[in-house]
Amino acid sequence: MSDASVDPDEVRHVADLARVALDEEEVTRFAEQFVEILAHFDSLDEVPEVDRERELVNVMRPDETRACLSQEEALANAPETEDGYFKGPRVS
Repeated sequence: MSDASVDPDEVRHVADLARVALDEEEVTRFAEQFVEILAHFDSLDEVPEVDRERELVNVMRPDETRACLSQEEALANAPETEDGYFKGPRVS
């Protein structure tokens, strides 16, 4: 098991990156949970290595061109289009 500890400032930093507001109780709780998560990652070091399996065979079919919709047909049911393209809602 890992002896690592997680600094509450690290939890606040991750929360800031994720734009999540945490109160002090949550910071403390998540710091403890991060330690447990890191301990689980440490346990992966105990998994024995395995020999490489035999060569894999590609089971995918080859690419084939087929008839498809025209641009006008594809856009026919679009709620909104602009300059021949689908127009979606603005993302901030």
